[in-house]
Amino acid sequence: MKNPLRAATAVGAAAALALGLLAPTAAAEPPTPRSRTQQVPVAPAPPVALPQELDRGFFEPPARVLAATEPGHIIAARRINAATLGLVPMNVDAWQLSYRSTNSRNQPIGAVTTLLKPRGKSKGPRKVVSMQLAEDSTAGYCAPSYALQQWSAAAALGQQVIPGEMIIAQGMLAQGWALSIPDHQGPKHAYAAGPLGARITLDGLRAAKHFAPVGIDEASPMAMYGYSGGAIVTGHAAELKQTYAPELNIVGAAEGGVPADLKVVLNAAQNGATSGLILAAVLGLSREYPEFDRFLQRRLNPEGRALMAIKGPLCVGHQAMTLPFLNNKGFIGWPGDPVDAPAVRKVLDDTRMGKAVPDMPMYIWNAQLDEIIPVSQVNTLVKTYCRDPKASITYTRDHLSEHLIGEVAGAPPAILWLRDRLNGTPTTPGCTVRDELTMTSDAKWWPTFTDAVGTNIASLFGAAIGHGK
Repeated sequence: MKNPLRAATAVGAAAALALGLLAPTAAAEPPTPRSRTQQVPVAPAPPVALPQELDRGFFEPPARVLAATEPGHIIAARRINAATLGLVPMNVDAWQLSYRSTNSRNQPIGAVTTLLKPRGKSKGPRKVVSMQLAEDSTAGYCAPSYALQQWSAAAALGQQVIPGEMIIAQGMLAQGWALSIPDHQGPKHAYAAGPLGARITLDGLRAAKHFAPVGIDEASPMAMYGYSGGAIVTGHAAELKQTYAPELNIVGAAEGGVPADLKVVLNAAQNGATSGLILAAVLGLSREYPEFDRFLQRRLNPEGRALMAIKGPLCVGHQAMTLPFLNNKGFIGWPGDPVDAPAVRKVLDDTRMGKAVPDMPMYIWNAQLDEIIPVSQVNTLVKTYCRDPKASITYTRDHLSEHLIGEVAGAPPAILWLRDRLNGTPTTPGCTVRDELTMTSDAKWWPTFTDAVGTNIASLFGAAIGHGK
C-alpha cells in the first residue's frame, strides 16, 4: 500500500537478498529520433543477480529520461546469465532491456523485459512470443527479471511458479522462437492490474523489436501466451493492442485459466483455500489505483492492515500459504458488500475483460473444475467476444482438470496453436467452443509434452535450446 508497505518490501528483500554490492548502472540518454532499431550499448552480465530492490539504477530510470522518450524506447540494455531454478545455465542468448512504458493513467514509467533467443539461425524472420509468467507476487525479488538469472534465490524465497512455467517456455524456445518475458506488474509490483501489465507487455514487444541483437524485423510474426496471473495481462493486451500498439504484427494470443472478471474471482475465494492469494491481488491493485488505495486506507480494520503489511514483501508461494480460509471482505468496514463501494466498483470495472474484441485470433482454455478461476466468467467473456462477427475465438473447456493441472493439460495444444499462427496458417474464422473430458487425450498432446520435457532435460546437460531451428 503506501510508504509502510513499500518500506517493508525493501527491508524484506534486502535482508534476504543482499548478496553483494550493487554495481552502478547509468541510464543512457535516448537518441532524439526513434528508428526501428536502436543502437544502444549492451552492458555485460552483472556478476551477481540482483532484484529491483537492490538495482534501482536499471529498473527505475530518471523521470527526465522517461519523459523524453516514447513507449517501447530502450533506455538501457545488458546481458544476463539465464538459468533454470537459478542454478543450471540455459544454453540461450539472454538480455534484459529497460524501457519506457505507460501506466493505466497515461503516465510514463520504467519497465523491464527479459529476452531469450535460441542459438542457431532461424528459418525466415525470427518469430517471437511474449510470455506473461504468473508472477502473482508483490515484491521485486519475485519478478521474472530476477528469478530467471543464475544464482537467483527467488525459488528458495517463495517464487515457485516461474520455474514451473519455464518448462513451457523452454518448449517454446525449442521451436526456435525468441521470448520476451516482461516484468508485467511494473515498478510497484501491482499484481492483478491487467491494463497496466498490458501496456508493459506491448511496450516490451516494441523494445524487443528495436533491439537488433535479438534479430526481430518488420516481417517477424509475434504472439502472446499467459496462464492465470499471466492471462490477466495477456487478455488485456489482446484487447488493448489495436489502440495502443497497432503497428505490432501480433498474429495470435493463447490464454488459459483466465481471470476475466476479478469480482467473480474475489467472491469465489471468500473463506476458501485461495483467499490468501486473492488478498495479495487486492494489495497489488491498490498500488496502481490511488482511489482504491485511499479507500483501503480509510476502511481496512487493524487486522486487515496488519495482514497487508505482512504480505507486502512476499512471493506467490508465501502469499498463498499466509492465513488461507479468511473472510477477505470482513477486513473492510463497509455497510453491505464492499465490492459495491464506488472505489471498488471502479477498479473491478477497469480490470474486467470484454471491453473490446481482440483484432487477433484467440486461443482460450479453462478447467471446468477450476477452484481459483471460475469457468462461468470465462464463458461470459467468450460469449461477449463472439457477439462480434469479426471475432476469431477457439475456446476449450477441460472437464477433468483443476487449476494447476489445467495449465499442464492446456499448454501443449496452445503451443501447437501458436505454431500454426506464427507459421502463417489461417485459423478457423468465427468462434469454436469445445468441451473435452481431458485435453491430454488429443493425439498430438503427448509428443508435444514429451518434446518440451525432453528439451528441459537436455538443457540441464548443456544442450543448446532451439539450436538450428
